[in-house]
Amino acid sequence: MLRVALDPLALFLSPFVVFAIYLVFRARYPLALEHWTKSRLATLTLLGLAVAACGMALLASLAPRGQGAYIPARIENGQLIPGHIE
Repeated sequence: MLRVALDPLALFLSPFVVFAIYLVFRARYPLALEHWTKSRLATLTLLGLAVAACGMALLASLAPRGQGAYIPARIENGQLIPGHIE
């Protein structure tokens, strides 16, 4: 259940992380407020929303979908038989 929240959050935060890495490579201190202006934050926020939306759509379209009916886990003759799709 945690993955449902972490996947879009990681996708949203990726432009911010890339910008911070860019500042480090440019030999700038990434936590200085002068680098995080309102216009840059707005741009990074919009870019993060776009990356999260496109990433979640891509993940949803490429996710494996089971074909058939789900058979829940059960116990037969004292043995646990895991759930599966038939």
